[in-house]
Amino acid sequence: MTKELLTDEQIAAMTPGERKVLMERLARPLDQILPSAGFVEWVRRIRLGLMIGGSILLTPWVVFLAVTLPNSYEARNWSLTWVGFDLLLVLLMVTTAILGWKRRQLLILTGFATGVLLVCDAWFDVMTSAPDDIWVSIATAVFAELPLAAILIGGTLRLIRVVAMRNWLLDPGTPLWQLRLPNLAAPRNWGTGAAGNLDLR
Repeated sequence: MTKELLTDEQIAAMTPGERKVLMERLARPLDQILPSAGFVEWVRRIRLGLMIGGSILLTPWVVFLAVTLPNSYEARNWSLTWVGFDLLLVLLMVTTAILGWKRRQLLILTGFATGVLLVCDAWFDVMTSAPDDIWVSIATAVFAELPLAAILIGGTLRLIRVVAMRNWLLDPGTPLWQLRLPNLAAPRNWGTGAAGNLDLR
């Protein structure tokens, strides 16, 4: 058994492509953690359809709102709306802090969501503020909300990049948007060809 194990020196001598193949072969088989490939592809198509359909339907709706909405409107539940929004923001901040302290990967989700909510907070603060409050809202957005949002969103994207490079899924210098999702609906076996024939002995 021990004769078939790779030594540290053999692993260090591997090319990035060989390391990637080795990690893929050592990973837990998808059959053990996912439903059938057909079901995964069906769910994927539904989700893509919802996003594409929603985008198509929302486009004329946005145009309609731009033409018909009044510049001012008396909103109900104004205080409850903002208190609820800020409570959600505080909850996400606390959750992000706890996950960061415990070094949990869910930090990526909560940190990104918190950053997006801070951008929304800045936008609605500035857009809905009274003339007497506009400069306070702008200052809060420029010096607090937007910088913190940039730190959170940028930090989570860097974490994704580090994890991807660590797992040989992304080469240094390659833009993060080129990182591909695994094909969960593909036939679930090892690759073929020279890269797939890595000799582990």
